[in-house]
Amino acid sequence: MLDPIVVFFQRVFTAIGRAIGLAVSWLLWPFVALGNWYRARSWIIKGPIGLVLLGLIFFYGYFIWQTQAWTNFDPDYVNRYKLSERKVPAGSPISGPGATTGQSGSAAATSQAAAVVPSDGSTTEALDMAQLPAGTVCQTSATVDVAADLIDLNVNQNAWISSMLAYKLGLFGMDWDDTPWLDNKASFQRGINQAVRRTSVELVDSLGRVRGTSGVNNDLQAARGNIQFDEETWYFGINPFGPKTPTPSFYRAAERDLRKFNVSLGKCEAIFDGRSDNMVEFLDRIANDLGNTSAIIRERSEFHNGGWFDTRADDRFWFAFGQLYGYYGILSAAGADFENVVAQRGLTPIYTETLKQLRSALRIQPLIISNGREDGWIMPTHLATMGFYILRVRSNLVEMRDILAR
Repeated sequence: MLDPIVVFFQRVFTAIGRAIGLAVSWLLWPFVALGNWYRARSWIIKGPIGLVLLGLIFFYGYFIWQTQAWTNFDPDYVNRYKLSERKVPAGSPISGPGATTGQSGSAAATSQAAAVVPSDGSTTEALDMAQLPAGTVCQTSATVDVAADLIDLNVNQNAWISSMLAYKLGLFGMDWDDTPWLDNKASFQRGINQAVRRTSVELVDSLGRVRGTSGVNNDLQAARGNIQFDEETWYFGINPFGPKTPTPSFYRAAERDLRKFNVSLGKCEAIFDGRSDNMVEFLDRIANDLGNTSAIIRERSEFHNGGWFDTRADDRFWFAFGQLYGYYGILSAAGADFENVVAQRGLTPIYTETLKQLRSALRIQPLIISNGREDGWIMPTHLATMGFYILRVRSNLVEMRDILAR
């Protein structure tokens, strides 16, 4: 009695198997035909073609390896800076004759700087610190250290994916960002770079100078210009046509400029102006930056519900992840650089909670990014989850900004 049913399903599965076989055969026949053609040729033809194929294998093999090997990726990288051992804010004397000034924190350095500003309002960093006795050593900036190390992670410890030739060529002309493969690391690196770019702007405009009357620090200015360079430049370009300096070279120069600034700061030849209003502005800029990312995630989550098949969801997710990865270190370092402001204004509890939320967001590392419906029950919605953490961090930054502005 069941034989007709069994036979029916046998026929169905046989038909499905035949269809799959035909589809695979249709996809593979060009390669089979080329292989047969290649075997029939002489070595005069086989040799050059073989070398080209071997070159392509190495070319794409190296690219695939670089996209999958996330060297020195460590969500707990902040721990190695031992920020809790720093006892004074950035730019403050820590040893030598100038360390016993009778003033605390960056207020000492700021008052000394203000004392030498000429009547026309102009000054330089060297003049700003001229009142400190010779041999004084100042505290370097943890924020600058972290920013430089993040650049080093992106372009020295790892290959900068966005400007690699294989990434620019795409998959048969299709942008890698439009595929579900080999683009996650590039998005993660661009997210880190966004955090470093934002920080470099604030270092130039406010943190690395005394109010608005002093000159811009040349090292920080150079670092800002270099880190703002286009993210996708290779050795050669079409528009404009001709050879170019690739993106990683500019970013390495920015790293050197940042480290050079910190060396000058350690010699008390530069300024880190850790006033509360500068911290307000810094937190406000970061909050706005995260607000922009949350808007991008919201748009993708609300209007594109492809679940596991949304090929752009992973780009949005890993960009946000990289941005939070960068800001986790930068905000942790800023807490040490502005140690006096955080302590005096009672920000320690909320600042600590903000860093905990940033670290919690970095625990979300799904193998496949899904952009399911927010009320769905089959496919998860990783974008909405990441957006939730971003908004939590942003709300705390806004609250700290409001506290400091009172």
